[in-house]
Amino acid sequence: MPVLTLVIGDKGRSSWSFRAWLALKHAGIGFDEVTIDLDRPDTAQRIGAYSPTGRVPVLLVDGARVWESLAICEWAAERVPDQRLWPIDAAARAEARAIAHEMHAGFPALRETLPFDASRPRPRPAVTRGLTAEIARILSIWNSCRSRYGGESEDEGFLFGRFSIADAMYVPVVSRFITYGIAVGGAAGDYAKAVSALPAFAEWHVDARRVR
Repeated sequence: MPVLTLVIGDKGRSSWSFRAWLALKHAGIGFDEVTIDLDRPDTAQRIGAYSPTGRVPVLLVDGARVWESLAICEWAAERVPDQRLWPIDAAARAEARAIAHEMHAGFPALRETLPFDASRPRPRPAVTRGLTAEIARILSIWNSCRSRYGGESEDEGFLFGRFSIADAMYVPVVSRFITYGIAVGGAAGDYAKAVSALPAFAEWHVDARRVR
C-alpha cells in the first residue's frame, strides 16, 4: 500500500480541503494528515513546502503529489473503483462530473458572501442578488438530482443515490447553510440532512470547533 499524506488547511476555514478529505474518508482510504493554519505568518512557506500551487489540499503519494480537490477525488475513484465514487450509469456519471466541475469553477458570490466557517454559527449577511441566484441554482441541482435518482435500490439520500464525488464537492455548501442559518426545505433539505448525517461530516466539524 502507498504511504498517503493529505495536507490540508485548518478545518474551520478550508472548504477545499474538506472536499478531498471527506472523499478519501468515505472511500475508506487511510491517510495521515498535515494541517496548516491559514492565517499565520509562515502559512505560505509551510504550504509551499508541499504544494506547487501554494494552495491546499495536496495529497502526497509515495513521493508524488496530487493537488486540487477534484484531482484528489479522481485519484480516489481510480484507487478504489469498488467504492463507485462516480455513478455507474454513463449519463448519470456525465451529469455528476458536470455539476462537480460547476461547483469547482463557479459560485463566486457564495464564496465571497458566505465565507466557509465550520467552527461556529455566524450571522447571516445581507443577501445580494448574485447570492440569491447562486443559492437558487444549487437548490435546483439538488432537487433535480434527488427527484431523478432518489428511490433507487441503493439510494442513500445523496445526489445520485449513492455517495459520489459530486456530493463531496457540495458538502461545504451544506456546512455553509448550517453556519449561516439558511433553511433548506423539500428534497434539497432532505439531501442536506443526509450529508450532515455523514460520520465524516460530524468528525470534521468537531475538529473545527476544537481548534477554534
